[in-house]
Amino acid sequence: MKNIAVIGAGTMGNGIAHTFAQFNYKVHLIDISDVALQKGLATITKNLDRMLAKEKISEADKTKTLNNITTFTKISKGVANMDLVVEAATENAVLKAKIFKELDEVCDEKTILATNTSSISITQIAGVTSRPEKVIGMHFMNPVPIMKLVEIIRGYNTTDEITNVIVELSKKIGKIPVEVNDYPGFVANRILMPMINESIETLYNGVAGVAEIDTVMKLGMAHPMGPLQLADFIGLDVCLSILQVMYDGFKNPKYAPCPLLVNMVNAGKLGVKSGEGFYDYSENRKAEVVAKMFS
Repeated sequence: MKNIAVIGAGTMGNGIAHTFAQFNYKVHLIDISDVALQKGLATITKNLDRMLAKEKISEADKTKTLNNITTFTKISKGVANMDLVVEAATENAVLKAKIFKELDEVCDEKTILATNTSSISITQIAGVTSRPEKVIGMHFMNPVPIMKLVEIIRGYNTTDEITNVIVELSKKIGKIPVEVNDYPGFVANRILMPMINESIETLYNGVAGVAEIDTVMKLGMAHPMGPLQLADFIGLDVCLSILQVMYDGFKNPKYAPCPLLVNMVNAGKLGVKSGEGFYDYSENRKAEVVAKMFS
């Protein structure tokens, strides 16, 4: 397995592409627009430069990584002859179903289809294909080149063979795979998102301010980043989407998104990517946050 296609050049997609390419896999990075692809490549280049400055990689490593990535604006061309396709599009069940239907039609029979979904049922996604046994979840953590964990989620029909292939592949790119079952939010977000949501509720109810809530969690619970700052980094729209998936899946009010989170997303305050969330991010500040994650 040496040929990997990644669908989506956003934060997660370009990070996944970066990681596979750095480990000398041939990567096809696919997005619907050249603008998105160029932005994704620019992000990969900046992150490689940070790693180079910290002597974590060499100039040759950087060049090799970038040379291993080819961009495409059409799925049908980008996934031809690929061993694995990793979908990293927006966390939207309808969009993912549409993508997987197309992938099933245009990919080789041998191609494994993976999704980086952080909450949506693998079984549901696999159900739109004629190869549910070859569909699996690979939930990478952000920033992908740095974070070690990959949640491996098998759908109802995913075979042991496919699961073992993806587990071993994850190890080969320096990750630690952890197998979890296919329930809304899996493990990481089933625990993380209620904590973030409760932190927003704490702010919403006037118990403490943003900096105070984050400081308590950093100093009192030894978290490297406070939950509100982490929500900004993840994207408040993503947090809202995951909570909605869990609320719909479990019908449990403890997963209901805080009204403040809903209002902020409706107002376009999405965190780092929009320039403002619970904190205010100028361009310089945004660069600082990303640089810190690669330190």
